[in-house]
Amino acid sequence: MYRTLRRALCVAAALLLPLAGVQSARADVAAEAAGGGYWHTSGRQILDAAGQPVRIAGINWFGFETANHVVHGLWARDYTSMIDQMKSLGYNTIRMPYSDDIFKPGTMPDSINTDGKNTDLRGLTSLQVLDRIVAYAGQSGLKIVLDRHRPDAAGQSALWYTASVPESTWITNLKALATRYKGNSTVIGIDLHNEPHDPACWGCGDTSRDWRLAAQRAGNAVLSANPDLLIMVEGVQSHNGVNGWWGGNLMGVAQYPVQLDVPNRLVYSAHDYATSVAQQSWFTDPSFPANMPGIWDKYWGYIFKQNIAPVWLGEFGTTLQPSVDQKWLAELVKYLRSTSAYGGDSFHWTFWSWNPNSGDTGGILKDDWQTVDTAKDGYLASIKAPGFDAGGPGPGGPGDPGGGNAACTAAYTVGSDWGGGFNAEVEVTNAGSVPLKSWKVTWTWSGSQKVTNMWNASHTQSGATVTAVNAAHNGSVPVGGSASFGLGGAPGGGAAPSVSCTGA
Repeated sequence: MYRTLRRALCVAAALLLPLAGVQSARADVAAEAAGGGYWHTSGRQILDAAGQPVRIAGINWFGFETANHVVHGLWARDYTSMIDQMKSLGYNTIRMPYSDDIFKPGTMPDSINTDGKNTDLRGLTSLQVLDRIVAYAGQSGLKIVLDRHRPDAAGQSALWYTASVPESTWITNLKALATRYKGNSTVIGIDLHNEPHDPACWGCGDTSRDWRLAAQRAGNAVLSANPDLLIMVEGVQSHNGVNGWWGGNLMGVAQYPVQLDVPNRLVYSAHDYATSVAQQSWFTDPSFPANMPGIWDKYWGYIFKQNIAPVWLGEFGTTLQPSVDQKWLAELVKYLRSTSAYGGDSFHWTFWSWNPNSGDTGGILKDDWQTVDTAKDGYLASIKAPGFDAGGPGPGGPGDPGGGNAACTAAYTVGSDWGGGFNAEVEVTNAGSVPLKSWKVTWTWSGSQKVTNMWNASHTQSGATVTAVNAAHNGSVPVGGSASFGLGGAPGGGAAPSVSCTGA
């Protein structure tokens, strides 16, 4: 809702809560890890590959959907320290917004400080940076939900398509993401489109406006590429004359449920906000905040309570400055059900946002991108949940019966050749079903070429045969991801040689 407002800079301030609640959350998070393999649904619960209930208890980290084409804050900190801090605070999932711009060839991230931090991101495209974030999150035991937030960086759209980004592009890019991370269970699902709103409808039958039908088309396309993913479907703004938050109205599910070709993959998602985003009639009701559970039941809670499907509150947030917002958040946390009492039989959630630069909510971090707003974080203590097993793809999970295999391919391209010398680039792609820890590339030139220098890899040469091994910073490559290195040689480059790649 009102996304342009939430992109402006602001500082969040709020009432401090007792630290005891935060400490009790740490104890909860220290509980036995679960979440191995891909996940599926059973009634209103989400289960891991072993059938254990899990709870998404996470945070939104935005930026890939903006003109920066990368998560924000990397101008201030290393991405690994950011993820480490999320984990230390007890968040177990990152909702990662993006726009379709990141799929345009050569899209590069902006505003990353690579001087002493984020050094392994230097020279990477936006998609390659996303690969690195997914890989590190998986190693840290965090899950990722990818959120198609906008068609392009220019702004939010009411419908899932625009004149410049048609439905076909939306679906093509969703399938590309599903394929890119296939076999990597760090990415547990895709949120198909953020905050559909008027004129979007639910169940009206008009294929140009009916979000429920579009979600079925896109969800089935994603599942055709990767049948193990969860499909997150948000609501709309209004249904049968009843208005609500953008993406927050799921009343139509009762009559028109989303139907996917693969069973047990559907999760419904709602958004809910406080007065720092916008006023709603229920905030001024004399019975507030006691009226709020009934409001949430009407719009989206009934889906959970009637055991129709899991419900994920994909966004909720506030500056906490007005006292009404403090009451709203306390009531909402209670409604979402405490982990200590209900475990995984609860609503799922990702708070908006990690970023401090969200204009009408602020974030868990303050403006220095380091200090935690302990008030906000404290409100969430009772609904935080255990983290997950580290390591990305889990043996025994669906589609990964034997723990996976390490494999890679490499492509050799001559960039320039001036007769007496040449430059070439080699791109290594993880073609296996597990993340690579290291890789080695070998080729044999047909002429007398010698390597004169090489960057982002080390090499040995015996006669015409060259063996290149990854550098320390680019040996880790997620499933579907890539790394590259370059070289200079002499004399001229000649024909591109055949290249072999082995990974471990």
